[in-house]
Amino acid sequence: MFDYTDKAVEEAHAIRIIGVPFDGTVSFRPGARFGPAAIRDASDGLETWSAALDADLESVSYADSGDLELPMGSVEAALAIIREAVDDCLHEEAIPFLLGGEHLVSLPAIASLYEKYPDLVVVQLDAHANQREDYLGVRLSHACVMRRVCELIGVEHIRQLGIRSGTREEYRLMREYGTLSTFRDSDLNDLRAWIGDRPVYLSVDLDVFDPACLPGTGAPEPGGIDWWVFQRFIALMQGCDIVGLDVVELAPKLDASDCSSVLAAKCVRELLLVVAGS
Repeated sequence: MFDYTDKAVEEAHAIRIIGVPFDGTVSFRPGARFGPAAIRDASDGLETWSAALDADLESVSYADSGDLELPMGSVEAALAIIREAVDDCLHEEAIPFLLGGEHLVSLPAIASLYEKYPDLVVVQLDAHANQREDYLGVRLSHACVMRRVCELIGVEHIRQLGIRSGTREEYRLMREYGTLSTFRDSDLNDLRAWIGDRPVYLSVDLDVFDPACLPGTGAPEPGGIDWWVFQRFIALMQGCDIVGLDVVELAPKLDASDCSSVLAAKCVRELLLVVAGS
């Protein structure tokens, strides 16, 4: 379903899938670099039709530009290449959809979009806060990505759902600035009102799902959501002005059943449909 193509994205506001096979700062179990290829492979077994959204992917204008070639030995060089790819995407009036890779790949994409949309807000689905000042002295790490995003766009422009792991300082920061939210209906309604008409970047770290649903990720955390909760969230996002998004942290080799890859591919399908309908 999601296959590499070298065709130009011709229609305005079409969606461009960008594979970002990078896991150079992973702190536990590596393998997210294999995520984009696994999502594409698993997508071949999915229907294009979504019963939940009453929509078909065959009617969506999107193109898969394949995977970026990223140097694994230099974080800064990899982030620069990602930034350039997203800049090019926005220049051609396409919506960037990144397939990770680890969560740090979100940072250059958000930086590029923030330059174009100064009122950008970010919604993060994740098991982990990713709000550390540094990780073992390193500021450019998947464990610090949302701290860097907060510094870039302002902590008041971030909302985080599904968080169930973090340091004492991370929780103090999130509670002090009110970034934490939940998947309860009342909180989802408040989130939709908070987004309003502003452009939004949606970052889905797949470890937001419970390991019983998605074990193939580098840092699984008990207590996550299931598919039905995700669908409720997806329904909320319909009509939002989603200008960029990512699905990250699939480590397919950690799940021999490939169920994690299938769930990730289904997430991508639903998100493509939501963005196209916005």
